[in-house]
Amino acid sequence: MSAHLAEPNPAGAAPRHADGAALTALAHRVLPAGHFGNLASDLALVRGAAAHVWDSEGREYVDYLLGSGPMFVGHAHPEVTAAVLAQVPLGTTFFANNPAGIHLAERIVEAMACADQIRFVSSGSEANMYAMRVARAFRGREKILKFEGGYHGMSDHGLMSLSPKRAANFPQAIPDSAGISARVRDEVLVAPYNDAAHAVALIEAHHDELGGVIVEPFQRLLPPAPGFLEALREVTARYGIPLIFDEVVTGFRFAYGGAQAYYGVTPDLCTLGKIIGGGFPLAAIAGRADIMAHFDRALVGDGGFLMQVGTLSGNPVASVAGLATLDILTRPGAYEGAFATGQALMDGLTRLLRDAGLPGQVVGEPVLFDVVFAEGDIRNYRDMQRADARLAGHFNRHLRQAGILKGDSKYYISLAHTPDDVAFTLDAFSGAIRAL
Repeated sequence: MSAHLAEPNPAGAAPRHADGAALTALAHRVLPAGHFGNLASDLALVRGAAAHVWDSEGREYVDYLLGSGPMFVGHAHPEVTAAVLAQVPLGTTFFANNPAGIHLAERIVEAMACADQIRFVSSGSEANMYAMRVARAFRGREKILKFEGGYHGMSDHGLMSLSPKRAANFPQAIPDSAGISARVRDEVLVAPYNDAAHAVALIEAHHDELGGVIVEPFQRLLPPAPGFLEALREVTARYGIPLIFDEVVTGFRFAYGGAQAYYGVTPDLCTLGKIIGGGFPLAAIAGRADIMAHFDRALVGDGGFLMQVGTLSGNPVASVAGLATLDILTRPGAYEGAFATGQALMDGLTRLLRDAGLPGQVVGEPVLFDVVFAEGDIRNYRDMQRADARLAGHFNRHLRQAGILKGDSKYYISLAHTPDDVAFTLDAFSGAIRAL
């Protein structure tokens, strides 16, 4: 590991667990598959600072996982930490309104073009589940249209055609998990991402059945094709169908106003998570007042009321962490710096792949991207299936050995990544490509 990286176990840090094998064995004894359902069981992290993390055996990594995205300002940012430490002695949860949660709601409403009001929940999965539910309540229709390969959390409707193992004829939905009722597949229509003509035709054909259309404006790694989001906005507006942007990942990451500001298309509802909680469990549904009214029994009556209760919704600790995070993001140069970091990595990786003659291309936006080992245009889920997963796995394993941490897909870029981190990462890219 290069000398610029911090000491792996400074005073006050969490202790090392030198016997990693014993910790892994314990994990397999008490956890299904030996992990929390996220990364595999061969890694346990004990500390994070800025853009670095340390595992239970003291190994240090430049971190592009960022907790799967929430740590956009870096781990243990001193201002976020100070806000949390000031709140904890005052109380950690109330199951009632609190000033921090109300002020965070105000900040979100000011930032997101689609938002007249918001409702807090604790996870992106909840946010997307409730967004689809409130759209159906508003429309009085049961079906949802989503896009193949789009990830909208762990609800039954969200887990339709996320990663189908076989190609179905559109708009047939395929469940991605055991335990999902067979009836759900009849309530979800599936379209190909980035095919505006196909999506518009499906919406026109089924407009009388649709409660809503949900889409990641940036689907996993795939930017929207020119005109795609605009076409969805036009056809859903024409038929009065709520358009939902899943911005759990992109909200406050692509721009302070989210992907809807970055791409210039305003939905009727959006979902938010990750960044708004500053590393704590917090998510939200945001949208038009007439749709959000279905969370208010006094406005819509018993027949239109959508019940939503969550023990930790609007949690004050998460809210102060979110407020501190948004304060940091409003400062001049915050987004420009993160985008410049990501662009340097994307350009460097593209150059290295080209020079090596490998069939790989860098796909995404500067703050969220990955290499896809495939040739030809990559526009949708089926294009992504052409990628060489074995080659990608080897590449990621070489990077882990070199001190780079990422998930199976995606490099999350933070404000905390430095030029030294970029140089270290480009060296690791070069070594991994030589190894391939």
